[in-house]
Amino acid sequence: MAESSGAHPGRSLLSVEVFGGAAAILSSLDPRITKVMANCPVVDWAILRKEQKKETSNPSYPAYIRAAFGNGYRLSAGNWNKLHGGVFYNPAHHLKALTPSKILIFHAKDDPYIPWKLVDGFARCAGVKLKLLSRGGHLKTEYVVQKYWPQIKKFFDS
Repeated sequence: MAESSGAHPGRSLLSVEVFGGAAAILSSLDPRITKVMANCPVVDWAILRKEQKKETSNPSYPAYIRAAFGNGYRLSAGNWNKLHGGVFYNPAHHLKALTPSKILIFHAKDDPYIPWKLVDGFARCAGVKLKLLSRGGHLKTEYVVQKYWPQIKKFFDS
């Protein structure tokens, strides 16, 4: 069955974006995960206080997230505030433990929410591959996969 479906037992590949990008990068620390592609990932939650103001005027970002995404994100204000400390769920905190060959990042310089210079610096320090686009805004994974599938497939197969 594996031959006909193209599946590779024993390989775990992830492709996610934004909040999930942090999860993908952090999950790459698990030896069972072989490759991750992160699209416009949050790489350092230190940007949180400043960047969340670009997205909403709601003084409670967790309340805004619940209103905007329903049950897509289930977080209390207390758990959200853990992110401000820079350790909890923060790829930048685990920079030296990452395996660069397991991570591919896509990001655009005109992303209005996640500063490209932060992602570029993270990628350089971690030694991970970054496909930095000059335009595209807050990239949609569907667009990235459709446009860059040959590069993504080559990365996943490597």
